Amino acid sequence: MNTYRFFISSASQRGEARSLAMALVFAAALMSLPWTINLSPFMLSMLMQSACYGIAVLGMVVVLGYTGQINLGQAAFFGFGAYGVAIGTTVYGLSFWSALCIGISISAIAGAVIGLTTLRLGGHYLAMITISFQQIFDLVAVNWIDMTHGPDGVAGIPRPQVGSIVLSDDRYYLLLCFSFLAVLIALISYLPSTKWGRAMFSVRENELAAEVTGIPTLQVKAGAFVLCSVLGALGGGMYAGGFSYISPDNFNFSRAVEFLSMVLLGGAQSPFGGALGTTLLILLPEWLKDMPKSLQFIKDIYLVIYGLSVILIMVFMPQGIWGILRKLWARPEVDEVGDAFPPALALENSGSISNENSIALLKLEGLEKHFGGLKAVDGLDISVMRGTVHALIGPNGSGKTTTLNVINGIYKPTGGRILIDGVDITKSSPHERAAQGVSRTFQNIRLFPGMSVIENVMVGAQRRNNPLSHGEKALRERALSALEFVNMRHKAGQPVGNLPYGHQRLVEIARALAGHPKLLLLDEPAAGLNQTEKGELVVLLKRLRESHGLTIFLIDHDMKLVEGVSDTITVLNFGKKIAEGSPSEVLRHPAVIAAYLGDPNATA
Repeated sequence: MNTYRFFISSASQRGEARSLAMALVFAAALMSLPWTINLSPFMLSMLMQSACYGIAVLGMVVVLGYTGQINLGQAAFFGFGAYGVAIGTTVYGLSFWSALCIGISISAIAGAVIGLTTLRLGGHYLAMITISFQQIFDLVAVNWIDMTHGPDGVAGIPRPQVGSIVLSDDRYYLLLCFSFLAVLIALISYLPSTKWGRAMFSVRENELAAEVTGIPTLQVKAGAFVLCSVLGALGGGMYAGGFSYISPDNFNFSRAVEFLSMVLLGGAQSPFGGALGTTLLILLPEWLKDMPKSLQFIKDIYLVIYGLSVILIMVFMPQGIWGILRKLWARPEVDEVGDAFPPALALENSGSISNENSIALLKLEGLEKHFGGLKAVDGLDISVMRGTVHALIGPNGSGKTTTLNVINGIYKPTGGRILIDGVDITKSSPHERAAQGVSRTFQNIRLFPGMSVIENVMVGAQRRNNPLSHGEKALRERALSALEFVNMRHKAGQPVGNLPYGHQRLVEIARALAGHPKLLLLDEPAAGLNQTEKGELVVLLKRLRESHGLTIFLIDHDMKLVEGVSDTITVLNFGKKIAEGSPSEVLRHPAVIAAYLGDPNATA
């Protein structure tokens, strides 16, 4: 077996490495402050508040910056941790750490319930639900006096003990808070280079494409929401221990807005940016105290300032302060690839039409899809044989793309069945169908523009049930093999959004191939390509069929391309099959000519 070595470092990965290094330097500098500078008790408490809030804001980085989901209830999760510590230690006599674990667990359960029941909505609907959740928490905290002590709050919360040392000294407790913050910044900075991190980013960039590629988007969003709630509770628990007193005012809606402002100001896609934004907005009120008396009124409208800052940042600084700094410090990126080539692309052996395994890989039996009274697909029967290229053609509006969307689960069929290798997948979700070996490209390219070329393709490679190893090295090798197959390996480290249209089309095909498909669905792959690029596409499709025996189900309006690569053609018109057979037979069929040219004298 040939061995090789390669190294590729994408722009985003190097950016995260620099972010991590800067974050660690920043954390080390903060941790040294209590020991190198004679800080007042008030300043120690301000830094303690910054650290505790910063931990909660890191949860916002995960759910908003990484996954693209809006959460306006982080103050409630912060409160779960704080009340868990407060009530557990003062009422039930638990140790700080046991009470903290209980608060985090309650918060995680609440996050999971909210995530699994509401994240299908997304967007402003999710924002409204989290606001409602926050308001419910506020009402409970104020009115459930027997448990929360109501507006009077909970006092006398003890500090934690580490070994035999009780952290009664503010400097030691601050060191503990900064240690938690530094470790979490390091872990969350590393997250984008993992499978779960790439899945989060893909959901943020294009949720539909992520689901079809094999990412269980609901699970990813719910997982991100749970992690966000856990970090919020951890920050709240540390806050309760640090200040020894909490009340409902610490966890109301204005605090949730502050958390959102902090992450947006610093940079939602960077843990270091989130910590930076938190520090700035914690210190801002203190800076306001030193302003001239003529400007003291600003302190009375700080919530308005926060709200206005959110709007202005989203419009003019979408990447926050850290995004601006990263651009200023950015150096020209150079793709680094090893000298040797990755292994040749291996695909599932679908067989060929001449062997004994020549049976239908895909079967559509009486497939129907209705939109109200419109029958977009009407009783369609198709058998796609292994190792063949089967084209589906028809006039505009004939139901071709609808058929493809039903096959890969974007639409639920009104009737009929879909079988892959004899397995009924009619009720399966798109990511479950991807796990069965169904890969897809789109007429309008759906890549993840905020990720590099290789990261896009690695997302395709990490689908469930992919026969290759799911280790990072194996996924990277698979992605490079797919890129090499479509002659795009030299672009592996570039942001995919910077590529020309034709190259983006090849990357989308590479992403589909990286998933080790048994069936490849191509929705008008030649759309937007020039003649040279179309010729290269024909060569590529022939290589997939002849060298790898891949089964391809193809839609395209370019009859020259369809005739050049197809073994079988099915023609649709008004959702019904009007012809099927070899290219030479079908393209001369009178019903097909009538459908395309509108010849009233042609008959079926």
